[in-house]
Amino acid sequence: MTTVVEPAVALDRIAKDYGSVPAVKGVSLTVARGEIYGLLGPNGAGKTTALRIVAGLLAPSRGRCAVAGIDVAQEPLQAKARIGFMSLSTGLYARLTAREFLAYFGRLHGMPPNLVERRTGELASALGLGRLLDRLCETFSTGEKQRVSLARTVLHDPLVLVLDEPTSGLDVLASRFLRDFVRSERARGKAVLFSTHYLAEAELLCDRVGLLFQGSLIREGTPVALRADAGASSLEEAFLTFVGAATP
Repeated sequence: MTTVVEPAVALDRIAKDYGSVPAVKGVSLTVARGEIYGLLGPNGAGKTTALRIVAGLLAPSRGRCAVAGIDVAQEPLQAKARIGFMSLSTGLYARLTAREFLAYFGRLHGMPPNLVERRTGELASALGLGRLLDRLCETFSTGEKQRVSLARTVLHDPLVLVLDEPTSGLDVLASRFLRDFVRSERARGKAVLFSTHYLAEAELLCDRVGLLFQGSLIREGTPVALRADAGASSLEEAFLTFVGAATP
């Protein structure tokens, strides 16, 4: 007997309109456990809107989004408990230390204090936060802020990580550090859905990618397969080829 494994994330013809302006147009995709899926496209393609629908921060105009089989719109609290969401707009609380900041979000997730303390220690080791834990968040560099924000995202050990432009503004070393951590989460069986307009980064990190353009998913596959389909030497060249074919 074959066991059917539920996708960690499933979008079924998701659409989002702002008045008469469509931001996302009938996007369908799935992300498996232990998979990194990159949603790629230029600014304004609809990446952030799609990810905020997955995270339960926006309601779709049409379509359905499920996380671990749970309808995000119908059961938002149950779905959000399985999601860690991080974006550039997810700020830190300047007058809290990193330790206090993580403890606060641990309480929001209903985690007992001893579990928050244990997870804080684990993440301090994994993300190099040891010397940051008792400093005020307002004193951190951009890279340090991103590491603390990432710790907040995974503190409750969610099944699904939704990361919106996680390396934007980071230097080479900080970007690599973050990518290595994301790979380690994939190895633990987590599903990772992230957006970027850095196509070279997606080639390094993603198992599969979806190419989003003007709100539509115009192509999907592994980076290798997409390059081959386009006859291109890079994912960037492949993307430009597919965009050209999709543009009237």
